[in-house]
Amino acid sequence: MSSFYKPNRRPDYNYGGPKWTLSRSKIDLFMECARCFYIDNKLGTARPPGFPFNLNSAVDALLKKELDAHREQGSQHPLAKEFGLDAIPLKHEKMDEWRNALSQGVKYVHPATGLTVRGGVDDIWINPQGELIVIDYKATSKDARIESLDEDWHRGYKRQLEIYQWLLRMNGFKVSDMGYWFYANATKNRDSFDARLDFEMTLVPYKGSTDWVEEVLLKLKACLDSDVLPSPGENCDYCTYRETVGRALQKFASANTGPQPITSKPDALEEARVPTKASGKVATSYENPTTNTLF
Repeated sequence: MSSFYKPNRRPDYNYGGPKWTLSRSKIDLFMECARCFYIDNKLGTARPPGFPFNLNSAVDALLKKELDAHREQGSQHPLAKEFGLDAIPLKHEKMDEWRNALSQGVKYVHPATGLTVRGGVDDIWINPQGELIVIDYKATSKDARIESLDEDWHRGYKRQLEIYQWLLRMNGFKVSDMGYWFYANATKNRDSFDARLDFEMTLVPYKGSTDWVEEVLLKLKACLDSDVLPSPGENCDYCTYRETVGRALQKFASANTGPQPITSKPDALEEARVPTKASGKVATSYENPTTNTLF
């Protein structure tokens, strides 16, 4: 096992433990695959993470410094002026806390479920009407100018902005429905590298809707409190891999009449679609309230 992936976290950080909270990314995981969400938060084994994109992190860090300079001066960023957005970076005593996605973020205790929901924003701007505007940094390298996010996989980006909008509203702030992706697109139209990257910067607008959040939180809480293992997400590659490997290992173990080279515990050879030890039940599905499809 690599030092990067630590599959078995301390119980304090599992659902029911004193340090567990519901992050924005966990909500997105639930909507993608209820089974992976349950295995992660209830059983304590997370998916293997992707390795960090250090170049993206560098862009985020530099944008933060740049926007903080405008925050201190109370000035408008040139990109906002270019795109006709009358807003400046919000100066607030909790900005550093709200931007700490790992352990803090904007927090709210949801009364109907008792869940502490949190999400770490990249930035927040404010317009003359006193409305907060959620800003999310993105970095990539594409040939076309980035002016909209309309692919199916962009739905996660949209839910991300909407959760931030919802959290800020639940904390009593007036929040604009319009949020923006602050996009840095590295161009390839240069004759040589010369130890630098040039970026085309755009502000991509998105009108969010948070109507889905309440129902999803109720379903998510019911999932966590259940002793039934949810069905896999319809397009979940992780669940497909677990089940395929389980069948392959079972077939191998059954066919191999010689010394068994497998050192895994017997239960590791079972298919992923096994009953939970607590109830012996397997769920059929969790319905996605926003799309009427299965998670």
